[in-house]
Parts: sequence; C-alpha cells; structure tokens
Amino acid sequence: MLEISPAKVAHIIVRAREFDAKTGAWDEPSGDVEMDDDADSILENRSGDATQNEVAEFIAGLNIDEQIHLVALTWLGRGTYSSSEFQEAVEMARDERSSPTEQYLLGIPLLADYLEEGLEKLGYNIEEVEQGVL
Repeated sequence: MLEISPAKVAHIIVRAREFDAKTGAWDEPSGDVEMDDDADSILENRSGDATQNEVAEFIAGLNIDEQIHLVALTWLGRGTYSSSEFQEAVEMARDERSSPTEQYLLGIPLLADYLEEGLEKLGYNIEEVEQGVL
C-alpha cells in the first residue's frame, strides 16, 4: 500500500524535527549579550541551513512514486484524508504534482508531525520505525 519505506519516512521525520526546532534569524543580539554567548543562536534558522538542505536533497532523490506517497502520507497525517481514503490521496498527489516535492513539503511547518501521524494511521508503530534512525 505504501510505496516508500517507513525507514525513509522516519529519516525525514527526524531530520525535519531538527530544523523545525530552530527560531527565526535575528540581526542583533538582545541586550548586552554577545551572539557567541547566546545559546539560542545555535538554533537560529539561517538561509542555506545544512539540515534543511539535506532533507530537501533526500526528498528530491526519491523516485516519483515515493514522493507522491510522501505527499499523500502528509495529507493523511494532517487529516485531509482518512486512512481508508489513502489511495485517493495518492491519486490526488499524482494529479496535483506541479512544483518540486521537496519545496512543497518543506513549506509545511508541521511536516514531521504530519508524517508521523500518517504512518500511525496506516498502522505503523512509529517508535519501531524511528528506532533505526535515532
């Protein structure tokens, strides 16, 4: 039914959580604190972020069917489709495909949550799936 391995989805979930945790970039440190001394600067989101680029390249490297199922899984996880409508979601993802999948998916703020929820709705144990990735 799912034409992308759960391990690949788990890899995307884990890596997406890493850049989802980051904050917006700022120009000036707050107060008298030096940027190097500010622990939060580690989680500052900057253009060209290596983690986000890695996830984008990973998604772009998937075959078309895997990308389509990844999008359908995202829609399933956010509640657009139910698990019984998964094949319908796959067909819609195939029909609606217009921009690069990695750009579309990385523009979704809760991507990791949606993918995790989608896997669970299809009956996968997310702890087991993510175990090999963590």
